[in-house]
Amino acid sequence: MVKLHEQILRDAHQSMLATRMRTEDMLPIADKLDQVGYFSLEVWGGATFDVCIRYLNEDPWERLKKLKKAIPNTPLQMLERAMNIVAYWNFPDDVVKKFIYFAKKNGCDYFRIFDALNDLRNMEVPMKAVKENGGHVQACLSYTISPVHTVEYFVEKFEELVKMGADSLCIKDMAGMISPQRAYDIIRGCKDAGIKLEIDLHSHCTSGMTGMAYQRAVEAGVDILDTDISPISGGTAAPATESVVAALQGTEWDTGYDLKLLIEIRKYFLKVWDKYRHLHRFNALKVDPSVTLHQIPGGMLSNLIFQLEEQGAHDKYQEILVETARVREELGYPPLVTPTSQVVGVQAVMNVLHGRYKVITKETKDYCRGMYGTPPAPIKPEIMKKILGPKWKDEVIDCRPSDLLEPLWDKRKKELQEIDGGSLIKKEEDIMTYILYPQVGLKFLKGEAKAEFTSDQLPLPIDHPLTRAMVKQSFPEHKQIWLETEPPEKRLGPVQIPTEFEVEVDGEPYEVKVVPTGGFAVSPGAGETVAAKPKDVEGAVKTNMQGTILGVKVKKGDKVKKGDVIATIEAMKMEQEIKSERDGEVKDIFVKEGDTVSSGDIIMQIL
Repeated sequence: MVKLHEQILRDAHQSMLATRMRTEDMLPIADKLDQVGYFSLEVWGGATFDVCIRYLNEDPWERLKKLKKAIPNTPLQMLERAMNIVAYWNFPDDVVKKFIYFAKKNGCDYFRIFDALNDLRNMEVPMKAVKENGGHVQACLSYTISPVHTVEYFVEKFEELVKMGADSLCIKDMAGMISPQRAYDIIRGCKDAGIKLEIDLHSHCTSGMTGMAYQRAVEAGVDILDTDISPISGGTAAPATESVVAALQGTEWDTGYDLKLLIEIRKYFLKVWDKYRHLHRFNALKVDPSVTLHQIPGGMLSNLIFQLEEQGAHDKYQEILVETARVREELGYPPLVTPTSQVVGVQAVMNVLHGRYKVITKETKDYCRGMYGTPPAPIKPEIMKKILGPKWKDEVIDCRPSDLLEPLWDKRKKELQEIDGGSLIKKEEDIMTYILYPQVGLKFLKGEAKAEFTSDQLPLPIDHPLTRAMVKQSFPEHKQIWLETEPPEKRLGPVQIPTEFEVEVDGEPYEVKVVPTGGFAVSPGAGETVAAKPKDVEGAVKTNMQGTILGVKVKKGDKVKKGDVIATIEAMKMEQEIKSERDGEVKDIFVKEGDTVSSGDIIMQIL
């Protein structure tokens, strides 16, 4: 008998719908999902925490509690990024332990724990914390293809994870590139090595090989397979649950699940898929065998497409895929899974848009320093020199990254208590939300976050700003979109929306421009502010990416030197430094923390 781990409520929509499925579209089908008899049901972790507070105005802790109440019989599972938890950087031990405690308390039973670099030092603390809180540890290795990642590599590391206290094991093929033979060899190798724990194979359909890989995994003795209910499966998501159940019926591996019940569940998610039509992307649906070269996982592909659209660089997609493979090799063959997928992917974007390693993100520098762990293979000295400078050897660490971090819980708790008289803390979990995402979390806790949409607004109409990218991919040759809601005789012509305005701020004229893409004027996301952009001035410092100002490091009147960091910006979920291009004095500052800026916006004047 083979068991299934169902991912429809987490990884499926992270891979196909940019993680945007709302809780109100999960709860109506929860009871039927609970009746199937799955090994476990994935409902939390990964990008869901970030997206809930950033785009959906939902409390992720409340989502977990509601789902646990609605699904009492099936173990609920989350994807936990070791010392990164659900973010993109390392946290100290006290925060990781607190997070595991709260996750278990609110309804998470099973924890799939992985480290992006397969650095087992980073997995030890969360694994112990899960065991101490009575949870199930599914210890995970990130699968990738490189000269370093041999069958023996995976078998040996799985043996170590067994000794560390794992309850089950998982091969995490996040990019969907495992071949049938490699799937067989790793699983058979583990069984032959005497590993008794159940082994789970997680994969995506990106390469087109996954159905065959699952069959060979079954023949090798795999115990659990990861699947998605069919309407949100295939492409960059996992194989369809119903198809796997049907394929194994009548064999020694029969799941025993009720196919009629699964088809009822399928009918529900067909409606969900149609409701979220504005998030459909052809590139996420297509088979892409080139994934075996660029190795970008499904969730990252889906989000990369959105991020490139935001930056006005969608036409660079194929070029960026090629560059990603090159950067990955140069950085020591890291598996492309969060957060290293984002580190490598965003650096590849920077290289394509601005020249190779001309713009280097803070996260790329931290990766090379060893702040994420030890890379699978050594990084070439010439690359280290480009990224960290001539004295790069002095900056590299060899300890577990979190060993360098001071305890954080009490400090952040005190900070939050001092904001608005402590009124933002409704429950202890709110402190954790603030720790994980200080800026976005604080905005959410203050009630300033706005949902992109709610379930009752779906499906969005063709003239909605969030629909523009879906329309543009289908009709890229059209610069304007006709209003199809009006009969032909009443149509006024193409949608015309003003995009440039001149406004006065304190008597100063400013040009405010809203950049249209695909025929619709793009306005800021709900709750965001856009900095008023001055007309070109002497000594202007401009942004080179669309993003959010994280911090302004100088004030008017400060003297700066060429190369000094004057501001930081969050672009594509990565932090980027903006440096002065000249010696001089800060004459004016046009942005503040939290402002949204576009590529080319003037943020400062230095003369």
